[in-house]
Amino acid sequence: MDIKDIKKAGVSNAGEIDIKEYELKEKDKKIKFEEIKIKKGEEKRREHKLKKFFKKFWNVVWKDDSFKGWLISLLFIFVVIKFIFFPLLSLATGTNLPLAIVESCSMYHKGDLLGSYNNWYEKHEAKYSELGITVEEFRDFKMKKGFNKGDILFIVGAKPEKIKVGDIIIFNAGTANPVIHRVIKITEDETGKLFFSTIGDNNYGQLPAEKSISEEQLVGKASLRIAPLIGWGKLVFFEGKKSPAERGFCSEN
Repeated sequence: MDIKDIKKAGVSNAGEIDIKEYELKEKDKKIKFEEIKIKKGEEKRREHKLKKFFKKFWNVVWKDDSFKGWLISLLFIFVVIKFIFFPLLSLATGTNLPLAIVESCSMYHKGDLLGSYNNWYEKHEAKYSELGITVEEFRDFKMKKGFNKGDILFIVGAKPEKIKVGDIIIFNAGTANPVIHRVIKITEDETGKLFFSTIGDNNYGQLPAEKSISEEQLVGKASLRIAPLIGWGKLVFFEGKKSPAERGFCSEN
């Protein structure tokens, strides 16, 4: 028996009927029977209200051009990004900070992507020579032309033993926000635990907090720059809180 048979029998609310087939084995015989249930009116009303709500919500989010519609759309996008997109991205990348906005000029190179690497290195060669890093070695480093304040970087989780000199890591340094600098030295203690030393490409020297970075401080490794300067859309709201020397666009030291 199916719904068509029930409708032919003259049952008006056949669409509310749920039919399930079961089969039981008893000795050498198979017994088939059907269970017929009529959905409750309350359940049907709930389903109808739910469909109606989602249809109305969809129209408000995507079709309503009023101020109310725009406001609800922005809130909806914010919720999706914060509570769905970022958690999934964090899971995929293996770090709780998969996207990072560069907030300082410590990794800036003059001209940035369009600048000359050779001209930049000539000005900073003495600094890296003291660290035992040659021009040939630096040429093979990731993001050898640095990056700019306001850039958005794609961050991936990295096992300490996979990090190499020249990689750009993001780490907790006891400051308000993590630091993003280039690894210049890796050491290992007697227990096999690794420690990292970094420096900003545009800094004269090292910060005290980056001379011995433990594995526990690591947040991730910069993989690529995905949106140059787009992060300024957020940074402008916080520039006023910074010291005068830290405000505004970058210049090369």
